[in-house]
Amino acid sequence: MSFFRKQASPPDETNSKSSIGLRLNVFFFSTFVIFCVIIIRLAVLQFVEGPTLTEVETSRDTKNVPLASMRGVIYAAEGEKLAYSTPVQSLYITLNKEYTAKQTDKMTGKTTLTPEAKAKSDALAAKLVADFNKYGDPKAEKMTQEDVIEALDLYFRKSLGFMARRIKADLTTQEVAYFMEHKGEYPGLEIVEESIRHYDKDTVAVQTIGYIKPFKSANSLNIYKNILNAMKNNPEPGLTYKDDEFVGFDGLELQYQRELRGQNGYQEISVNPQNMAEKIERVVPPVKGNDVWTTINKNIQMKTEQAIMDQIKWLHSNSVQGKTHPNALTGYAVAMEVDTGNIVSMASMPDYDTNIWTSGSLSTDVWNSIMDNYQNGTINPISSGTSGNGLRSVLLLGSTIKPLSVLVGLNEGLFTPSTYYQDRGFATFGKTGHETKVRNSGGHVYGSMDPSKAIQKSSNAFMVDMIGKRLYDKHKSKGVDVWDKYMKEFGLGVSTGSGLPNEFLGQINYTNIEAAGSAQAALVYASFGQQGSYTVLQLAQYVATLANEGERIKPQLVSKITDADGKVVKELGREVLDEVTAFDKSYWNEIQQGMRSEVSAFSDFPYDFARKTGTSQQVAKGQIRDNGVFIAYAPRNNPKLAVAVVIPEGGFGSQSAAPVARKIFDAYDWEYGLDGVPKKSLQSGNNANDPANEGTTTGTQ
Repeated sequence: MSFFRKQASPPDETNSKSSIGLRLNVFFFSTFVIFCVIIIRLAVLQFVEGPTLTEVETSRDTKNVPLASMRGVIYAAEGEKLAYSTPVQSLYITLNKEYTAKQTDKMTGKTTLTPEAKAKSDALAAKLVADFNKYGDPKAEKMTQEDVIEALDLYFRKSLGFMARRIKADLTTQEVAYFMEHKGEYPGLEIVEESIRHYDKDTVAVQTIGYIKPFKSANSLNIYKNILNAMKNNPEPGLTYKDDEFVGFDGLELQYQRELRGQNGYQEISVNPQNMAEKIERVVPPVKGNDVWTTINKNIQMKTEQAIMDQIKWLHSNSVQGKTHPNALTGYAVAMEVDTGNIVSMASMPDYDTNIWTSGSLSTDVWNSIMDNYQNGTINPISSGTSGNGLRSVLLLGSTIKPLSVLVGLNEGLFTPSTYYQDRGFATFGKTGHETKVRNSGGHVYGSMDPSKAIQKSSNAFMVDMIGKRLYDKHKSKGVDVWDKYMKEFGLGVSTGSGLPNEFLGQINYTNIEAAGSAQAALVYASFGQQGSYTVLQLAQYVATLANEGERIKPQLVSKITDADGKVVKELGREVLDEVTAFDKSYWNEIQQGMRSEVSAFSDFPYDFARKTGTSQQVAKGQIRDNGVFIAYAPRNNPKLAVAVVIPEGGFGSQSAAPVARKIFDAYDWEYGLDGVPKKSLQSGNNANDPANEGTTTGTQ
């Protein structure tokens, strides 16, 4: 037995070392295999699949599809909604190529859907119709399969392939719940919140508020032409318009389009080389439009509208100076605050329900019923009176020009406030032996008169002899330019500055010397209101300028603009456009004293006020038409409200237009107070005592 015998290792230690070695070998081998796989895959990607992936990446693109924002509200002065939008849920489908694949017949060249695409599209339409019938409003008009196919626009006649198609608007809550729950059963289905525009059912100042049309039907207007150009040159998603979104087309809806619209949202959609949608990458929500607060008082506006219609009806059945006036079919009125320029009422009657525009199209019958009424006759020369007689809403001023005529005469030194004229009932002008005679209305002879009485009695003879002829004698043919300068300083023949779209500047005849016969004749006829036709808004601004003693202020239709949270983003106030400072104070006193026409409709009016009646005579269809014109401001010494009323073919202004003005003044006195104290505040809200509600008797009283 050897003392140095070698001892054996413990069995468990040997096994442990073998196990560790095996694990290391497996780890390194696995790492080697994985590394080889990665190398091989990278090689395949680079050399085999690389060209294909590059082509796919190159062909990928994204498109932005706009989402219309909620249009802002147009409010009346006291907060009533005159135009507003309500949210609705709409169902949109974004198609993929499975539904729109096409085939072309080699013989005919006709392109149609492939059998597979047609089958899928028909099945989709049938399923949608079945779901609409099951979950939709049972009282609503039913959609057919053909309606859905048309909305899908499978041949891209209305929209590009990637554009979402609106299939149905104003979904019920049941439809929304169902389609959201079964969204995966439909290609690219989205429920989008949109809006429907509504207008006050009371039809308040509808032509002034305006109306809307789909963008695709409105892009003939300059504002939208500019937007289209901007969209082409800088297609910023939020500023892009949808073809089917509604935009302002007239009135304040158009004037404040940018403020009311807000900013569209958009969907960012990835598309394939065939311009078909693959998926929605992201959605940017729209921003609600701002709200516009008008200066129009709803109660005064409605009283104005009713007064016009009542007066027209009265003229049809009551004899005025020996005859009725059945051809008086329209009437126009504007009431403007003298100190602020705020338009509290602007009526073009008859009017209509603007809600007819919100469907996007009009039937022939509907169009025929509104074609003479949908435009604003207080700013545009629309058809007026008997249909087809050639008369328009923009008429000659008649005697309402005479306060300004006298003011011109005084300022030009043609006479003084103390000058007296002997009225013989007529005046003549022209070459000796070939004179033209101009008579006073009714052939009246007024005798001795000063300038203020010439206004009060409405003497044509005074205007001819003392102004028209003398202005010509002083300036010769240049007198026409002198006259024109004065007219424009008072807003006659120039823009009122209201900003309303398509405002007519008036028709100036006195500059057409050839038509008048001579410069003298032009000035003579202009002096008593037979050489210039102006809008009712221009008349209101003119009388407000008289009340302000030469300060012409902008007619203001909007007081402020607020955002969706009610924060004021813009305020609009009194704005002076022109200021005539050349007139002596004594001239203004003379004019003010002269504006005292006898008007029975104001016999019990509790305020002293300045007024001028007029009868504008125009030949239309071979007949002389008498048109009623009336201007006034009240109170006389502290003017608050200026009013202009025109009733085409209504006869003398004192009997046709003045009664309407009286009701406007009464309505304003009730709401705001001509003396600063609203009369409704004294009656504890008892509308039965509102003078403007006391019956409908008008005309001479």
